[in-house]
Amino acid sequence: MPRSKKIAAFTPYFTEEEAGQVRAAFLVAREHEGVASASDFIVRATMREVKRVQRKYNGGRQFAPVDPGGLRRGQRTLDELKPKKEDS
Repeated sequence: MPRSKKIAAFTPYFTEEEAGQVRAAFLVAREHEGVASASDFIVRATMREVKRVQRKYNGGRQFAPVDPGGLRRGQRTLDELKPKKEDS
């Protein structure tokens, strides 16, 4: 039997409004598209974005993986939560 891929824990943080929209979209996708779980929904959406960034910035190739601990930990700062001003 083939070995399954190990699942890595990775926790995104959403604002309350974002989280409400994610839950609502998941419920609709579950009903109409058969999405199995909220986690599956978030993984699929995230991987679509990863593929887009790979195509745009890395010639469509996979990036070199970043090991656990290679990113800043914790929630976004208050400055990061503020709406971004468009460049003039």
